[in-house]
Amino acid sequence: MAKEKLKIAFYWAASCGGCEIAVLDINEKILDVLQLADIVFWPVAMDIKYKDVENMPDKYIDICFFNGSVRNEEQEHMAKLLRKKAKTLVAFGSCAHEGCIPGLANLHNRQEVFEKYYLKCSSVENPNGVVPQTEFEAKEGVLRLPEFYDTVKTLGQTVAVDYYLPGCPPPVKLISAAIDAIAKNELPAKGSVLAPLKSVCDECPKKKENKKISKIYRVYEKAPDPERCLLEQGIICMGPATRSGCGAQCLNVDMPCTGCGGPCPNAPEQGAAMMSALASIMGLDEEKEKYTDKDVEELMSQIKDPIGTFYMYSLPSSILGRKVIKK
Repeated sequence: MAKEKLKIAFYWAASCGGCEIAVLDINEKILDVLQLADIVFWPVAMDIKYKDVENMPDKYIDICFFNGSVRNEEQEHMAKLLRKKAKTLVAFGSCAHEGCIPGLANLHNRQEVFEKYYLKCSSVENPNGVVPQTEFEAKEGVLRLPEFYDTVKTLGQTVAVDYYLPGCPPPVKLISAAIDAIAKNELPAKGSVLAPLKSVCDECPKKKENKKISKIYRVYEKAPDPERCLLEQGIICMGPATRSGCGAQCLNVDMPCTGCGGPCPNAPEQGAAMMSALASIMGLDEEKEKYTDKDVEELMSQIKDPIGTFYMYSLPSSILGRKVIKK
């Protein structure tokens, strides 16, 4: 008697869609997936309605891969619904794992976002000042949109998550390893991040010389020596504070790590860990009496976008979380 296939689901919340493509990037291994499981819910590829999911028995889905952060009412509803319907819920990709780029909206609230993009953006013509509403009565009936929240949340801040598959999008190697672990019933303890324990620096082939820096460069300001550590050349690289598993793909083409793999184990505050690593090589721990407060301020002012640099992927999941909303 043939073994019953697993039932798996994919869902796309607040994200760019790259995680959906990453599923296909496993190439011929997709055939292993088809042998292992039936896809019962995948809105981007199947004609299926939310009511179809609502009618599924609880725990009907064996594994649900949920990508995207949660920033509106519909996405929160689906996160809770899929948690109810799935035996195992995987936060697939950086948006679900940490909040990612959509999470930078936590520097603002809903009102500020709407004012910027519907009223003040130079490319928008909106003389009547119309902004999205949750309800609008048209001749066809009442039209409804999901409520847009002030705060972007991770999947884990919304529902209980069983596993985390990091990356923007998750590297093919990690996706393939997760599929193999599912097929062999060899998944680790629940709550695990399905990625190696080491940092990106441990995968990077560039030479590290423990050199101090006195100037910080943005990527376009300096052509780096391809053999040497980018951070030691003054180019901010999040490698020391980022979990490995990507094979240092960005660094292999002389682009610095931006941190999409999430924090290293035992260092859950990725931004703080990177700032500490950067401070240790900025030359301020030697002959401290030579540095004035102004010198320190000038060095730090070279970092043009601290939040966007150190919390590009992790603001919602960080200690900071979001900017305080003033009522």
